[in-house]
Amino acid sequence: MIAPLGAEEERKLHPVIQRGREASEALAKGNVSDSVKRRRLLRQRQEGQEAESLLLQATCGLVRTRVVERGYHFGNEDLEAAGIEGLVNALRRFDPEQGTRFSTYANYWIMKLVNQAVQQQAGLSDSEMRLILKLRKLERLSSPKRLTKHEVADSLGITLAKATEVIQMNRELVSRRFQPAEFNDVTDTKQPVDVAEAPTWVIDSLRRLCGDDFDAFWQYTFHTMSLDEIARKNGITRQGMTKRIERCRRAVRDSDEAQRLQAWFDQQ
Repeated sequence: MIAPLGAEEERKLHPVIQRGREASEALAKGNVSDSVKRRRLLRQRQEGQEAESLLLQATCGLVRTRVVERGYHFGNEDLEAAGIEGLVNALRRFDPEQGTRFSTYANYWIMKLVNQAVQQQAGLSDSEMRLILKLRKLERLSSPKRLTKHEVADSLGITLAKATEVIQMNRELVSRRFQPAEFNDVTDTKQPVDVAEAPTWVIDSLRRLCGDDFDAFWQYTFHTMSLDEIARKNGITRQGMTKRIERCRRAVRDSDEAQRLQAWFDQQ
């Protein structure tokens, strides 16, 4: 990640990138027999790749911004990966002839894929995520005024009960920025811990709090399996597994043993 480029600096990179892609296509056809031409194409391809890398590094700060804006720690692997995927998608699709800056165009793709990743991690449906995003837009437009539940309901065209639910879901997303890392941002865990190595009181407490989802909670928290692998093992969707793990986190956070458990997690 490097400092953002200015508009003129961006514009200078686009022709280099285009020449590099054209050179790559020509070399891929395998019919360049002239050694001088081949060296020129190789050089152009290399320059194009370096220009692409520079543009990606200079725009990577947008990924950090979008992840943090949505209430997550930067370091969340799923969200980072989604943002980078959006950034790469933007680079592949971008047409400088349209007159838009690359950073502006990339922002759309980063937001789109980060929102999808947030939705999956939080176990939200498409409609719930859309309502949360509408609420956040409404809050930005109304700032610094604090909206009432009735105003949210009227503006979003939903019932008062639904407005209350959406406000609470949004608060839960925002609160992830401030809650303990091991219970909410498990990518900060230093290394996997085997169940057999954990104290009996830790296992007993987590089994009681998580019930049948203890294994899934443990595997995800300590990276012994990916979320997709855990979901497949349990025969449910990724979104369903995310909701079950989130229920475990809430149970742990709200328990009488929360402080003691957190102290143990911090030592791992």
